[in-house]
Amino acid sequence: MTRTAAPWWRSAVIYQVYIRSFADANGDGVGDIAGIRSRLPYLAELGIDAIWINPWYPSPMADHGYDVADYRGIEPVFGTLAEAEELIDEAHRHGIRVIPDIVPNHTSDRHAWFRAALAAGPYSPERARYVFRAGRGPRGDEPPNDWTSCFGGPAWTRVADGQWYLHLFAPQQPDLNWEHPEVRAEFESVLRFWFSRGVDGFRIDVAHGLIKHPDLPDLGPAPSEVAAPERGAGHPHWDRDEVHDIYRAWRRVADEFPGDRMFVAEAWAETPERLAAYVRRDGLHTAFNFDYLMSAWDAGRLRHVIDHTRATLGAVDAPATWVLSNHDVVRHASRFGRAVQKEWRHNQTWHPEGPVDLALGLRRARAAALLTLALPGGAYIYQGEELGLPEVEDLPEDVLQDPTWERSGHTERGRDGCRVPIPWAGGAAPFGFSPQDATAAPWLPQPESWKDHSVAAQTGDDASVLELYRSALRLRRDHPALGGGASGDATLSWVDAPAGVLAFTREPGFLCAVNLSDEPYPLPPHDAVLLASGPLTDGRLPTDTAVWLALR
Repeated sequence: MTRTAAPWWRSAVIYQVYIRSFADANGDGVGDIAGIRSRLPYLAELGIDAIWINPWYPSPMADHGYDVADYRGIEPVFGTLAEAEELIDEAHRHGIRVIPDIVPNHTSDRHAWFRAALAAGPYSPERARYVFRAGRGPRGDEPPNDWTSCFGGPAWTRVADGQWYLHLFAPQQPDLNWEHPEVRAEFESVLRFWFSRGVDGFRIDVAHGLIKHPDLPDLGPAPSEVAAPERGAGHPHWDRDEVHDIYRAWRRVADEFPGDRMFVAEAWAETPERLAAYVRRDGLHTAFNFDYLMSAWDAGRLRHVIDHTRATLGAVDAPATWVLSNHDVVRHASRFGRAVQKEWRHNQTWHPEGPVDLALGLRRARAAALLTLALPGGAYIYQGEELGLPEVEDLPEDVLQDPTWERSGHTERGRDGCRVPIPWAGGAAPFGFSPQDATAAPWLPQPESWKDHSVAAQTGDDASVLELYRSALRLRRDHPALGGGASGDATLSWVDAPAGVLAFTREPGFLCAVNLSDEPYPLPPHDAVLLASGPLTDGRLPTDTAVWLALR
């Protein structure tokens, strides 16, 4: 599964499987484990190294699996524990590692611990595992502080006996008290449960949110800032320094098992320096690079993010990870398809300006793919980006299911537009997502235009996005300069280029150039064109196009 002596995760390409929307084997309109197994040959041919699977645990689905009722089981809609074990074994036979999600900040309100907490009453040992507090005001009918939920509304819910519990997300997702030793011991046990079944690592949801200030102080005059980690270690519940003690213990658990088991953190931090604290040698292995994902299509901004990320993570000997899209953000083919490009910040709703030009967005998305896959470190591919899928921005309101839609009073549409089931084949929905004899439609409707984006429609078409990804991943695997490099070294040297052009070399003998300017860029001397995101013109790189070149 690896071509260098360095640990596999330092340069892995990991494919995100949003399980509800990947492949539905039993025809109920929802993706499942059997569907993933049926598509393992496709993933192997694509050329990825591992799959990250969004939560597959038993859940009431208040937040589509991020409200976990049992961390040691499988949601029946998705399959069984035996099927999960078979998937892990079969994926390994295909040379693909398996990384499930783990959700440690909160449980479901249906979790046995929370049910016991409600039954036990105020100030009980059962309630100590969560964050329960008395309310403010003469009758205790005001929330304990001014924190707000990431999904909108207050971060506190009052129970029948008068106490309030904290939920930084939906009310059905009560926050755990990570100062409690039973909470820490339980999750270390859960890690061992899955590591012993062969999983290769975990993606850690809300990794920056586990520790809260013991005094639960108000945020102050702008409580809407609750969703942005802009106060660093001083924020009362985001990115607090004490969280790293938890991950040092988790690292020791992972090291008990053979095979370079790994963690990747969903850690929103104010600066790359704050992010680097999560991936020191005795902590987690990698962390998502959200500064890169949230960058506008702008050469100066992208170069700054690349340089700063590599410098800060390199200082702690951690690899960068490069991400363009995931299940929580607008797909980048649509983000890049706007005339006005802008930055945005964590949990700040992305409001597009003007109509989307999907041809422009797709051209830029193709170029961004070659840039991303040429950078040193690891990369993540969100299912469907290899098909060039855009955001579905016109889902009918009556099908929206994201908690944000309800919690915002129907003012924010939420994340459903990037979660529509992906198309595999055929000229009409469900486009091979479900079997022909399916008893239910896909859980979110697919646009008719997706017939042109399906795997079957793009396979064998050299001009398609899918074949571009297949070619890029094959070259990344075979070329000695790419991935982690032949010796695991992460080399990159910038080349002088006009404003708006990013060009860099990696040794031995590789150059990547991306033209974000308004003028064609004359290609530097080279031996051969390895791959281009679009047609070249008389030895020039057109606007919004990227190229990989072989050098002497």
